[in-house]
Amino acid sequence: MTSLSHVFKAYDIRGVVPDELNAAQFRAIGVAMARFTGAPRLLVARDMRESGVELAKAFADGARSEGAAVTDLGLASTDLLYFAAGKLDAPGAMFTASHNPARYNGLKLCLSGARPIGRDTGLTEIQAIAEALLDEWGADGPPALEPSALAHFEERSVLDDYAEHVRSFVDINALRTLVVVADTANGMGGLVAPKVFDGLPFKVEYLFPELDGNFPNHPADPIQPENLAWLKRAVRDLGADIGLAFDGDADRVFLVDERSQPVSGSLTTALVAAAMLDKHPGATVLYNCICSRVVPEVIAEKGGVGIRTQVGHSFIKQVMAETDAIFGGEHSGHYYFRENYRADSGIIAALVVLELLCVTGKPLSELLKPYERYSASGEINTEVADPAGAVEAMAAEVEAAEGALGIADRLDGLTVDRGDWWYNLRPSNTEPLLRLNVEAPDDKSCARHVEEVQNAVTRLTGG
Repeated sequence: MTSLSHVFKAYDIRGVVPDELNAAQFRAIGVAMARFTGAPRLLVARDMRESGVELAKAFADGARSEGAAVTDLGLASTDLLYFAAGKLDAPGAMFTASHNPARYNGLKLCLSGARPIGRDTGLTEIQAIAEALLDEWGADGPPALEPSALAHFEERSVLDDYAEHVRSFVDINALRTLVVVADTANGMGGLVAPKVFDGLPFKVEYLFPELDGNFPNHPADPIQPENLAWLKRAVRDLGADIGLAFDGDADRVFLVDERSQPVSGSLTTALVAAAMLDKHPGATVLYNCICSRVVPEVIAEKGGVGIRTQVGHSFIKQVMAETDAIFGGEHSGHYYFRENYRADSGIIAALVVLELLCVTGKPLSELLKPYERYSASGEINTEVADPAGAVEAMAAEVEAAEGALGIADRLDGLTVDRGDWWYNLRPSNTEPLLRLNVEAPDDKSCARHVEEVQNAVTRLTGG
């Protein structure tokens, strides 16, 4: 029997094209999405990867063969697709592999209103339908399509509407001239950022704005420090106020301050959370389980209600809907806004920070100083034969040593609180990796505790 388990992840679909993903599979997934949602219309968009043209067409053909009309938004960022799913009240399919290399592609799905589709909210059912179809089609592949039997297809751009929506999150009249460097890494930020910033009083210098799914300059993965080298240099050389680094599908952003120093996703979460709570006193703010302790501290200091969540957009969007949270942030650079249909948007977060710089008149480094309370390891990824097994082995050892998991929790992987330091160990949802995050009072103790946890993992896994 056909299995797609290797490409269906916790909250999206991702794999190498054509070895792991191909047009026949996406046609089956298109049929499955149409059946699962029962919607009269589906939205389709894609990033700049060359394989996206064929795969998006196959998905659209599958959906149309099932009677669902398709609106093709063309080239788009993932957050633009989410906006369209909210604005047009239709389910959406975004063809992207985010920060992964050029040979990858994938699919992020959502329901109307940008409601999430993850493993527990429909992805498992869509996988089962697609697998059954592929078995039915067999080695001959999907049957030929009669154009007359396909539902309506149209092309439509919502880029202008999206840009206007993004700008609605700030007071345009409060903005002043700032020098901004935006590294779009040949990704979709090169399409959306100029449209958003057009007409605003910023002097924006773009690095690698050409859309190119081969990523000829550097990987579109800004969480990796080495990929910020070009942005840091440009900020320094231009005397810029801030640097913005977008990932491939432009739903994430990382900041570089005026001193060319990278800003962690946790500090950006704290900064934006404080700004949102100033505008919405007493509101609920979400943060995931690998965010710095500074995030819940700042939320409490600002009079907000902080709620800790699992990592991943489908989980966070679900909790936002349940709690009516105004904002949510992840250490990985995803920032979610209630008024953005609870979806994540890197460029909305960037604009909120730019407004703060304008209103306060302070440099970014000064705004962040009150939040620089701890030392963090950053996410350390290690290949192990069985990541989930490694987490379970560590959990068993912690439980045996402590007598109970009283100082640990299993919200997402294993989080262990040691008083003045803590760590989270969890298997990746998208890759065969074990992810470790450690936070401690200072760099020296953080390094020591990283070594301590890594040694324990090596011992338990026989690595």
